[in-house]
Amino acid sequence: MATSILSRTLRKTALSGKLQCLAPSTSSVRHLNLLEYQSKDLLDKHGVTVQKFKMAESASQAREVIQEFKPAEYVVKAQILAGGRGKGSFDNGFKGGVHLTKQAEDVPALVASMAGHRLTTKQTPSGGILVRKVMVAESVDILRETYFCILMDREYSGAVIIASPDGGVDIEEVAEKTPDRLRTLPVDIHEGVTRQTAEELAVFLGFHGDLKDKAAQEIEALWGLFLAVDATQVEINPFIETPQGKVVAVDAKIQFDDNAEFRQRAIFAAEDTSESDPREVEAASHNLNYIGMDGNIGCLVNGAGLAMATMDIIKLHGGEPANFLDCGGGVQEEQVKNAFQLLTSDKNVKAILVNVFGGIVNCATIANGIVNASKSISLDLPLVVRLEGTNADEARQILADSRLPIQTAADLEDAAIKAVASL
Repeated sequence: MATSILSRTLRKTALSGKLQCLAPSTSSVRHLNLLEYQSKDLLDKHGVTVQKFKMAESASQAREVIQEFKPAEYVVKAQILAGGRGKGSFDNGFKGGVHLTKQAEDVPALVASMAGHRLTTKQTPSGGILVRKVMVAESVDILRETYFCILMDREYSGAVIIASPDGGVDIEEVAEKTPDRLRTLPVDIHEGVTRQTAEELAVFLGFHGDLKDKAAQEIEALWGLFLAVDATQVEINPFIETPQGKVVAVDAKIQFDDNAEFRQRAIFAAEDTSESDPREVEAASHNLNYIGMDGNIGCLVNGAGLAMATMDIIKLHGGEPANFLDCGGGVQEEQVKNAFQLLTSDKNVKAILVNVFGGIVNCATIANGIVNASKSISLDLPLVVRLEGTNADEARQILADSRLPIQTAADLEDAAIKAVASL
């Protein structure tokens, strides 16, 4: 999921003198990303009002859509995990990943111009992102835009609602220029969002009369969604009023608690990984946490903090790390082998540094994994290993007995120096 404007805002601005967004965690998380249509489908299933929509992957599917779906005006939107779609351009010369039309016969041609082509926006790589799906939705008339969000916040040890009658714009501008237009409301997890609270928020957002009741119902439904899907953030921007007297969630960003995956298997299974680094996807399938970088020293470390320190000391001694790879505290031999295969698949990697502190993990297990992996993949890169902690002496003996060209290191600095020198 792309970083929401709320996350950026709350790092910079203390709302109501207290609220601050969580800093990026050093623990590994998946950062589950859902495409726009998936988020809207989730909202709809939990009683939140959204635009009616259908999906198409080709002109022929689009022709089927317009036969069964006939709003007054269509909005056709390319589905990628990046902002700025409306001003983007495709590799076939077509301009704009978002189009409006009142002519149903235009929809198949618009879908054909998007699906199967790469869309480049201000948030995509220079080569763009391949569009596989296109959302065909009813266009919603917007009379007024507001902002509504529920998120988990460490400062309050629980959920917090952020609301503003000024939606559709960067929320950080509201926080900085007109903080009185932003309300922060902690939610008692046992009491939840009561009808009274929902109505007070609706009034603050500018919904009155019958619209107050409708907005309050939407707010209650959003709270229900937040709980039901183990969300850490549900951000609706804009949360709108239409000329027809409806309250609609037009766009949504939803983030999930990685630790709740076992309860939310259907949601996590829906993740679209086509835009992710294939190495990261492969690593996740083996319960490894991997982020590719631009250097040439591959790192295999247990623990996110130790991995960051390892990268820092490599740079300190003139080297460049090729990756962040945290194999975790419960790593097994097979994971070590998978990690080595992942590292060696990167053609930029010219040396490998293993840095393991055996607290929970047994160093002997790591050593056996290193030996077996080196033999099975016929490793021909310089390999530097620093093992410390549980059964470290036994582990070093395993490496020595293997008769493989493995350099052992006395400490982290020695390991970094040897890894850089091996290049």
